[in-house]
Amino acid sequence: MLIAALAFPVFAQEKVDLDIIHKIKQEAFDNSKVMETLSGITDLNGPRLTGSPEFRQAAEWAKSRLESYGIANVRFERWGPFGRSWSVRSHSVELVEPRYARLNAIPLAWTEPTAGPVTAEAVYASIETVESFSPRKIREANAKFQAEWRGKLKGKIVLLTRFKPAGEPAETKPLLRRYTDQELSDIANAPTPAVKIPIDPSNLEPPDDPEKARQFFNSIPFWLLMKMFDQYMDAMTEKNAFLKSEGVAAVLTTDGRSHTGLVFAEEAGAFRAKDTLAPPTFRVTKENYGRIVRLLEKNSPVKVRVELKADLSRGDVDAFNIIGEMPGGAKADETVMIGAHFDSWHAGTGTTDNATGSAVMIEVMRILKTLGLKMDRTVRIGLWSGEEQGLLGSLAYVREHFGDPATMKLTGQHAKLSGYFNLDNGSGKIRGVYLQGNDAMRPIFAQWLSPWGDLGARTITIKDTSGTDHQSFDAVGLPGFQFIQDPLDYGTVTHHSDMDVYEHAIEADLMQASAIIASMVYEAANRPDMLPRKTLPKPVQVK
Repeated sequence: MLIAALAFPVFAQEKVDLDIIHKIKQEAFDNSKVMETLSGITDLNGPRLTGSPEFRQAAEWAKSRLESYGIANVRFERWGPFGRSWSVRSHSVELVEPRYARLNAIPLAWTEPTAGPVTAEAVYASIETVESFSPRKIREANAKFQAEWRGKLKGKIVLLTRFKPAGEPAETKPLLRRYTDQELSDIANAPTPAVKIPIDPSNLEPPDDPEKARQFFNSIPFWLLMKMFDQYMDAMTEKNAFLKSEGVAAVLTTDGRSHTGLVFAEEAGAFRAKDTLAPPTFRVTKENYGRIVRLLEKNSPVKVRVELKADLSRGDVDAFNIIGEMPGGAKADETVMIGAHFDSWHAGTGTTDNATGSAVMIEVMRILKTLGLKMDRTVRIGLWSGEEQGLLGSLAYVREHFGDPATMKLTGQHAKLSGYFNLDNGSGKIRGVYLQGNDAMRPIFAQWLSPWGDLGARTITIKDTSGTDHQSFDAVGLPGFQFIQDPLDYGTVTHHSDMDVYEHAIEADLMQASAIIASMVYEAANRPDMLPRKTLPKPVQVK
């Protein structure tokens, strides 16, 4: 009883207004517009590659949508330079000999277009696959590849991916699933304690030993990981420069995700204007790719015809984020932020990655505005660009408004942001939240989630999660959170694939997410105090 009495004041201060929760549920469930918004972002305007005209068209649509709901000061905040603009107009890949077949393929972004249809002999000239971002290993693989194939590839269509023969089925897990109670219990458990290893910013090469490499990636600040990614891009452009210098006609690739007819397509490593553009490069299904490799290994001549029409800029273009807000009342100079990344890859329409998150956050703003709820703090939405190239848009916004994670030189606005809530793990409904190491948020989230347990949202974990825009805020010591979501078919089917389309979004899940986030934003905006923070990170000296 004594323990309960001592704990009670901590929970008691987080009063949840159940009348407001009821109103939010009614608006979110009975009058939902989330799927209408999702269709506008995807069916009408997807995909949305950062820097492309398609991204701007989609952004203009989202801006008009927010303005139609009465959201104030909706604007594009420019950042950059980003890189090249690139838009695909049409493409085809066909097997011409020994038998005709139209191949299921997607061009990789930021590759050169062809000068009309190109028919050429195929050659299997695979390069060693490097699983990590190790610039040294990539350069070693490049050197070995160049020594073996120099002078042999002119005018050829090169199959560049090292192909693994068929063995076990490519995908043995269920293609769509929800978290079980046991899985959620495991997520809630704290990670095993481990000492972080020191990171030398002047040497970002991961160790060869797998265990030490794991410790390396667990220890490195995410913004330094982005610097490491730049070095990875430098190594990739060396490969592209060699292929161009050798006169390669086109390149075909595949990867381990390309199963059951799916095509997963990102880029060929050349979005920055300083990078050498790759020859016309296509990602092909594993099934199509395997057939060609087997023919070539049997010394059967193979001819392939490719065509790629694409528009691209030769220089860097600026990118921008979409920002809008609902001004607060008594504490209008303080802010609660929500956000999701708006950009996507180009194989599908960018639905689950991440139009779903963007549509939910737009819906959150609609719900709060429609209900006319009194909120002391200003509520601001950020829809980010450049996430797929390394959280570039949100990181640029944080540097501009709050502080630099490298130097930890902070702005005056840093003290005025209460917290940031992010959604970016597909269409799955919210099952809980990652605390991102912020212990003081546990009792707060416990109270905020208490009305939502019967809709499956009750798990709280101290664990971090990575790979999305809450990290930009967390990197400068701001409370930034990403939600736990049911996996559905995000990791098996839709993520960066040609099946990332509207049909893989689940309406009830997105309605649930919209209601939960709207309730949390309302509570955060009216809480007497701002959300508790962790100890500020220390600056890192980069030589």
